[in-house]
Amino acid sequence: MDLQKAMMASASGLRAQSVRMRVISENIANQNSVATEPGADPYRRKIITFQTEMDRANGVELVKVGGIEFDQKDFTKKYDPGNPAADASGYIKESNVNGLIEMMDMQQAQRTYQSNLNAMEASRRMATMTLDLLR
Repeated sequence: MDLQKAMMASASGLRAQSVRMRVISENIANQNSVATEPGADPYRRKIITFQTEMDRANGVELVKVGGIEFDQKDFTKKYDPGNPAADASGYIKESNVNGLIEMMDMQQAQRTYQSNLNAMEASRRMATMTLDLLR
């Protein structure tokens, strides 16, 4: 039944966006981290990638998490010579997480998650109406 395939595709989208929201939450929670010692790196922003996967048994293309990678963008530096993690110039490394970008990513992930929920609900309603007609 094609409605079942639609629900499977939406469910895979829900799973992928759920992982994306978890990764974004980790980034937001660690955005103010700094290096703990001279030369050490603070928390590095994580980026999630998606890929498609063909479910050959059911004949439906699904989305899945392709991987979670580290953002290679440079760390910011802050002048804080009294900090034990400061280098010889008095700078400490701060995380490369930008809270504004993370919040925009979170909003997009929430909207995509909600869209998948709406698609699942529509498929469920259509299946229910079909069963009602057959009674």
